[in-house]
Amino acid sequence: QVELVESGGGSAPAGGSLRLSCAASAYTASGYCMAWFRQAPGKEREGVAIISSEGYGSYSESAKGRFTISKDNAKNALYLQMTSLKVEDTAMYFCAASIRCGWDPARYSYWGQGTQVTVSS
Repeated sequence: QVELVESGGGSAPAGGSLRLSCAASAYTASGYCMAWFRQAPGKEREGVAIISSEGYGSYSESAKGRFTISKDNAKNALYLQMTSLKVEDTAMYFCAASIRCGWDPARYSYWGQGTQVTVSS
């Protein structure tokens, strides 16, 4: 059973930075595709960034150039460094794991409980 626990959310001003972390159960980071999704009130869950088991990262258009996804296989941890934050980045952010990578949240079998990110103008 894969367990995921996010941390690091909070409040930041527009233009600021936050770093999210996701602690995963053993071998998850090395054996699974991992991703960050987010969901704002009244909106569908959307992919933000994906990192393959081999370490290749992909980003949504809104995240490109501002967010960086990374992982530490030894620590079974996933990270999302967010810079140049915008008010529209405000959402609940979720860590997820899947056998195969993709942008469809239905592909992911394992989810954390989420961590709230609030960006103020």
